[in-house]
Amino acid sequence: METTLIMITRLILLALLSTATVAANAAQTPSKWRTQDGNYDIANFHFKDGETIEKLHLHYLTLGNPHRDAAGHTDNAILLLHGTGGNAHSLLNPVFSDVLFGPGQPFDITKYFLILPDDIGHGQSSKPSDGLRMKFPQYDYDDMVASQHTMLLEGLHVDHLRLILGTSMGCMQSFVWGETFPQFMDSLAPFACQPIELAGRNRMWRYMAMQDIKSDPAWKDGNYTTPPVQGLRGASDLLVIAGGAPLQLQKNYPTRAQVEAYVDKIIAADIAHTDANDFLYYVNASRNYNPAPKLSTITAPVLWINSADDFINPPELGIPEKLVTQMPHAKFILIPISDATRGHGTHTVANVWKQYLIDFLAHTEKK
Repeated sequence: METTLIMITRLILLALLSTATVAANAAQTPSKWRTQDGNYDIANFHFKDGETIEKLHLHYLTLGNPHRDAAGHTDNAILLLHGTGGNAHSLLNPVFSDVLFGPGQPFDITKYFLILPDDIGHGQSSKPSDGLRMKFPQYDYDDMVASQHTMLLEGLHVDHLRLILGTSMGCMQSFVWGETFPQFMDSLAPFACQPIELAGRNRMWRYMAMQDIKSDPAWKDGNYTTPPVQGLRGASDLLVIAGGAPLQLQKNYPTRAQVEAYVDKIIAADIAHTDANDFLYYVNASRNYNPAPKLSTITAPVLWINSADDFINPPELGIPEKLVTQMPHAKFILIPISDATRGHGTHTVANVWKQYLIDFLAHTEKK
């Protein structure tokens, strides 16, 4: 049980707010999912704030094969969007992929064409740690969605999506997709987020984590020669709290000694695989996010799921119940706390919400 919880917590940190080496992620990928690597470069990509990069490199993984309808449009492509600090491998974790990708499962790869991108600032796509450091353009979610759209159209020649499923940051991007390109997808499945400006405690802990790094003298405005370990330690401490599942932590670490050993282990692993500048960028990418004023423009059916033990999206705020009615075809589900939920990381534990997804896909299937 302890090994399982460590794996889930590490997954949360990867998918939420940490960036592991490509080798580490590749080692976590189940060998039975033989993905195809893809790359697409966008020349002179223009960011929303006016900045430009000469070449924006985007990396992605795919499973399955695209299919086109009688009119020549793709009709089986599913875009799977990872969380902040994650990458294309994040949703290949067995708790997600083994439950969804196999024969007869909701995302059966003999039926669907699955696309898992590395977002800007993540994985093998262009990011500050490639060399520009803090001179890298200050991207946000609008830039990420715009680049995904270009990559799909020009790189993969996918002109329509059966579904967009996004977790955490990918959840927020799903709402951006629905407002920006409302006809591009048949349906949306945003898991573990709120479609409002990031404020209150959500922005607070993110800001605190960023300030931990910036306040470390070793950071040197991003031009460090040795990692700002103390700043990264403070930031990672906040991530463990934000991504934790209280029920599971109490059950699996009931003594002081067990808790402290667990924290030391998980924090050390996180620091070892986190670049401070990349962290600052991807945590701050949510700064302009606020789809609330235009939710009524999301015409695609929406399956929106949060979990009741999510520190980042606490149910007591009552936000989903107020906003779900603003979208014409949206359904919100709050997963109650149970031995199966994993706090914010419930978004990746597919067995918890699989049946809701099956019902949603059946409901939105074109006849």
